[in-house]
Amino acid sequence: MPFIPHTEEELRQMLETIGVAAIDDLFDEIPAALRARSLEGIGPGLSEMEISRLMQEKARQDGQPLCFIGAGAYDHHVPAAVWEIATRGEFYTAYTPYQAEASQGTLQLLYEYQTMMAELMAMEVSNASLYDGASALAEAVLMAVRANRGSKSKRVLIPRSVHPAYRATVRTIVRNQGIELEELPYDAGSGHTDLEALEGHAGEDFAALIVPQPNFFGVLEPADPMAEVAAANGWLTIALVNPLAMALLKPPGEWGGAGADIACGDGQPLGAPLSSGGPYFGFLCTRQKLVRQMPGRLVGRTRDLEGREGFTLTLQAREQHIRRSKATSNICTNQGLMVTAATLHMALLGAEGLARTAAACHANLGRLVEKLTALEGIEPRFAGPAFHESVLKLPMEVAGVLRTLAAHNILGGYDLQRDYPELENCLLVCATESRTDEDLEKYAVNLERVLASRRQGACATMVRFDL
Repeated sequence: MPFIPHTEEELRQMLETIGVAAIDDLFDEIPAALRARSLEGIGPGLSEMEISRLMQEKARQDGQPLCFIGAGAYDHHVPAAVWEIATRGEFYTAYTPYQAEASQGTLQLLYEYQTMMAELMAMEVSNASLYDGASALAEAVLMAVRANRGSKSKRVLIPRSVHPAYRATVRTIVRNQGIELEELPYDAGSGHTDLEALEGHAGEDFAALIVPQPNFFGVLEPADPMAEVAAANGWLTIALVNPLAMALLKPPGEWGGAGADIACGDGQPLGAPLSSGGPYFGFLCTRQKLVRQMPGRLVGRTRDLEGREGFTLTLQAREQHIRRSKATSNICTNQGLMVTAATLHMALLGAEGLARTAAACHANLGRLVEKLTALEGIEPRFAGPAFHESVLKLPMEVAGVLRTLAAHNILGGYDLQRDYPELENCLLVCATESRTDEDLEKYAVNLERVLASRRQGACATMVRFDL
């Protein structure tokens, strides 16, 4: 806690009341050999002012880098009110709301969250969150295999353009259940899923098809044709989407006429700061007909015996908490605090605010790509529309360029060659609404200098070699 109000006199009175002489006596059951003697390197106590100054100095040593990475975690502006409210004690310390009579505030918030997410995805039902986008996708795969009674296989089609970490997570979670993931290639020119390769699987028995929107490259997938192919072949459609993008793009519930069957993804763009990678939260929405196969908790609205509106957990098997071997899902808790922030974030921005934010992201990405591709040797790798991020081809190794940019306090993007060897010298760059024109110009100027410097270095090396 930021402030401890107890005075020495109050501490003495509390110790007297419970009948001990000192705070250390409260821990006398711990053997002396296990107790820390002292903390070496820790100086004498500091005042509040002194410790605040020290911590601010330490924080400044990390710098304030400009972030252009993306790749599943996005540097969005989060209104101050979001976390001012989310960190109130009523929300900050709330636990699983088993006792409805004592948890109406938390339950109502989760109900509002479910309503907002269902509307954003144009689906009928939303759960109250999972761990992150990767585990949400894994749960969607498990759910699809259970729910598709018309399929005799445990096979799922997953595009190679899905986030590499998501693909790895899904494989880890489903492989011991005998579920087979078959990858679909992406088109080398456009960056989206190869529709001919997809249609080549027509007539085969698959439980589901995953459709990312946008995909890991930022490229918009042909969601309607992909959902139509799935429906025609009796496969369920799993939409893996960026929730902010859904404020502008056609939502999964409207894809291909009949719509996707399951929508999932990571809720980080909705009020969660980067925080070195987490905590974030996963979301999952579905059709009413599949609700009993949905993992996680569901909050329902009801009325009590006196006719008053109330909220309670519903449609959730206790096996999920106490008999894991028989559970629909082994994820038996959620990222409740992150969901609280997301609910506040969506409520504050509203539908129009989310759409404006998404449009600003798209506009900034366009300006960034325009500035960078104006530099000698840089060109776009994929053609077609994109959201949040784009792939650029550099005239030299990406890793070295990124290291030099980082030394100048610029996080320049994601090196795709690590996960896609065929995308040699390809850089994934991102620009959200928080990037200003000055930020974009600073990146372009520094990147131009880095490329020129490395070209000169390479020329000098060649001359020395020739001599």
